[in-house]
Amino acid sequence: MSVPSLTLASPLKGTGYQMICKVLGHLLLILSCVQLAATAVAVIFREPVFWVFLGCAFFTLCCGYLLKYKGRNAHQIKNRQLFLLTTLSWLSLCLFSALPLYLLVPGCTLTDAVFETVSAVTTTGSTVFSGLDSMPKAVLFWRAVLNWMGGIGIIVMAIAILPALKIGGMRLFKTENSDTSDKILPRSSSLSAAIGLVYLFLTVLTGSSYYLAGMAGFDALTHAMTTVATGGFANYDASFGVYKDKPLVLWLSSLFMLLAALPFVLFVSWFKGDRHAIWRDPQVRVFLLLVFSCALVLTCYQVWHNQRGWFEAATHSVFNVVSVITTCGYASEDYTLWGNMAIMLFFYLTFAGACSGSTSGGLKIFRIQLCALLLFKQLKLLVHPKAVWHPSYGARKIDDQLLGNVLAFCFVYFATIGFIAMMLAFSELDLVTAVTGAATAVANVGPGLGNIIGPAGNFSSLPDAAKWWLSLGMLLGRLEIMTLLILFTPAYWRY
Repeated sequence: MSVPSLTLASPLKGTGYQMICKVLGHLLLILSCVQLAATAVAVIFREPVFWVFLGCAFFTLCCGYLLKYKGRNAHQIKNRQLFLLTTLSWLSLCLFSALPLYLLVPGCTLTDAVFETVSAVTTTGSTVFSGLDSMPKAVLFWRAVLNWMGGIGIIVMAIAILPALKIGGMRLFKTENSDTSDKILPRSSSLSAAIGLVYLFLTVLTGSSYYLAGMAGFDALTHAMTTVATGGFANYDASFGVYKDKPLVLWLSSLFMLLAALPFVLFVSWFKGDRHAIWRDPQVRVFLLLVFSCALVLTCYQVWHNQRGWFEAATHSVFNVVSVITTCGYASEDYTLWGNMAIMLFFYLTFAGACSGSTSGGLKIFRIQLCALLLFKQLKLLVHPKAVWHPSYGARKIDDQLLGNVLAFCFVYFATIGFIAMMLAFSELDLVTAVTGAATAVANVGPGLGNIIGPAGNFSSLPDAAKWWLSLGMLLGRLEIMTLLILFTPAYWRY
């Protein structure tokens, strides 16, 4: 009697392949519309670069239509094919978005264009461009809108993709309290739409506040998009340092970066009447406490060590702490000049990240909390080996499988940073640049430390090999590492 084969179709065969083509086609069609928006900006400001954006929009439109036509008969996709679809979606978005920059920015190589767009779409905020103050408005708008699109894409990915990996995303909300996404809205599509509206509302509120605080209209629009996306792209080489004489702008930016770093699904709960949903979340409480503590320490340190006034010290301490921990990456000044203690604190904050389900990158607060729970459990078992202890997170019990998954992710997270740092060292970068460059790429923070890639510098002087490794690190960090690594397992393609 023959045994039937257990090998199933590869993710690139049959209807799965067609559905991937269909989704990618729709994505490129949306991207072509955004390129037309950049064309409109060029026309409004009478910039001749509108021809380039118009041509890129037409090319993207044609490619999107061909892919959509290829998958016209597909209507379903398997869960495991979502990992491949997610990776290809981000890659295609980065590559097609790089074309306008490659054609428009003087001296921009293909490596630079890809690095810039990967940084934009992953909301990292690292840049290889200088002379932003005199750059065409259409190019600045393009960078900002890519940040904004990447931000909403991150949240959608957290809802649709990451729960299957059991390392974050919406699984967190089913772990920490009884206000699960299923109780908020019955379908993932409805939840995505509600979050999209919250995202848009927060963007409009941020832009309006910036404008009323003294920003020019165009700057208010672009900075609102990059703030809510925690992307960190600014329109000036000095980042938010150009607003040092407008402390209200810095305080408003700190507030909206904080809001963007909170779980967006909790905003949906809040708007639906649960006024305590946000504060009840354990990671939100710890996140806000961490921000307050670090800002207070740095404020006191600057007053006593650098002899600054209390208000000035508090303004810049709060702004830069919030910017780094939310992985936004703005800078109001070069905080590496504050002193060694400040440098070390910012280095630690680079790894932390904010809340899961937000636009922020990093390790995420909830993973740090779960690792702490695992540590306490092990310490208790050392004292009482036969004790049975089930740790809880919020109002829910935490099982050993989730703790193991989170611990495994943390190991892979730091191993990835170590690997990228080693590759950067092979590119002849110094220790500080290699380590902090790898950390800021995987954590999607933006600026690193040191004279080259610190808050007062950029990534333009790095060799091409280093830029490609950093681009890989940014993609790995944004896709939560596992989403991309799973594609390299033979079992994924075999079964």
